[in-house]
Amino acid sequence: MRNNGEGFSLIEVMVSLVILVIGLVGIFNLHVVAKRGSFESFQQTQASYYANDIINRMKLNRDEIARYSGVYSGAPSAAGKECKGSAICNPVELVAWDLYEWRASFVGTAETVGGKNVGGLDTPTGCISVTDNTVTVVMAWRGIRETKIDADSPIIDTSPKCAASTENRRIYSIQTVII
Repeated sequence: MRNNGEGFSLIEVMVSLVILVIGLVGIFNLHVVAKRGSFESFQQTQASYYANDIINRMKLNRDEIARYSGVYSGAPSAAGKECKGSAICNPVELVAWDLYEWRASFVGTAETVGGKNVGGLDTPTGCISVTDNTVTVVMAWRGIRETKIDADSPIIDTSPKCAASTENRRIYSIQTVII
């Protein structure tokens, strides 16, 4: 019997296919992890934008910064008066309008698909506290994966009232002085 050594045996083909499948599964999992990371990063960038947005609005209405304090979640109720364009508003009306626009942006009411808000953060809560001229803005939202913090973790939750029981909670906090 002559063996020319040409071609592949069935076992070689099967081993090659197994190696290929393992590689493809790894690439697919890498893609899923990258998508999750990208989404989490985008949400954190959005939270940063929303926190800075309300701080900038407060800087433009310095005399009324104490009125901005509160915990805000869910769809906003309409502001008493629209303070845009050529409308003239007093500082108290401006606070109501600023909070309305800010809340509408972070819950995503400007972007809807099929009647559902798709813009903004996922299940957001915004918390503003004002002490003298020091302003702390905390944005909390729901992330994709569970957040685990050990009892001996150096991370201290400085805002337990701001969506403390939210599943998979993520927090972005910023503190500034408005003078």
